[in-house]
Amino acid sequence: MAKLMANKEQEWVERVRSEGPVPHLQPDNCSYGWTSPPGNVFFVRGPEYLKTKVKIPGGDYLLKPLGFDWIKGPTRISELLNNPKNRVRRALEEEYSKGHKPFVWAFNLQVPSNDNYSVVAYFVDTEPSQEDSLISRFLKGDEGFMTSRLKMIANIAKGPWVVRKAVGEQAICIIGRSLSSKYCIGENFIEVDIDIGSSMVATAVVHLAFGYLTTLTVDLAFLIEGQSESELPEKILGAIRFSELDVASARHIELTSEDSMGVGAHLCLQDFGSPSGRECLLSFQVLEKVVRT
Repeated sequence: MAKLMANKEQEWVERVRSEGPVPHLQPDNCSYGWTSPPGNVFFVRGPEYLKTKVKIPGGDYLLKPLGFDWIKGPTRISELLNNPKNRVRRALEEEYSKGHKPFVWAFNLQVPSNDNYSVVAYFVDTEPSQEDSLISRFLKGDEGFMTSRLKMIANIAKGPWVVRKAVGEQAICIIGRSLSSKYCIGENFIEVDIDIGSSMVATAVVHLAFGYLTTLTVDLAFLIEGQSESELPEKILGAIRFSELDVASARHIELTSEDSMGVGAHLCLQDFGSPSGRECLLSFQVLEKVVRT
């Protein structure tokens, strides 16, 4: 019976993975598509990091990759999992109606552009988190805890030198300190809407990268920063790789939202964290030098 339930769970996960606007492919063959790269391509804080500053390969992920969306809308896209037409929300509601209770994480990177593009990575946890785990503490934490802990690692796995130089190798940022973001939390999901346009530097890098979009392979990992010995080594929540996206292939979506989700009410927290003007100016000047080199 347990095996049958596991197979049923896997079926809906595979269905969501395959239904998106971008094909789901294997890591070793990801030309125009998305996948989950090996965890070891990222480096995270090791068990002795507080003493040695040594990082180690990321290893296995805590969450399963669930889906990837390359979409655009009439206005900036947010609160996707509060939209009854969102494909992942529909799948989640269907699983709840069957008595299953998966928990979905969505990271929505709002791209600064006239067409309001978004890159969205979905992950799922099919088992309840331990009460004292860092994940559980994060989900129950206040806005300050969330904004000081959620990290993103970005890496250009393949692309022109000018873009790789601008992004840097294993670029790491605490999302709440660098970018304006909104956290929407429900009984069965958390969505983080990340406004890339809130940073002058990030906006400049994205505009540069857009010119080479069809040649890029990008790896993104999300994790909760470990700040004490008991929270180390760090574990990556999940990671996504997307490759050779075409601007014309972004799926247009309707932005219909509700005040609550059918399978659990939600709370949204807005964070306006971003670098100071001076930091933006200095970093932008560095970026200009890279582009001109």
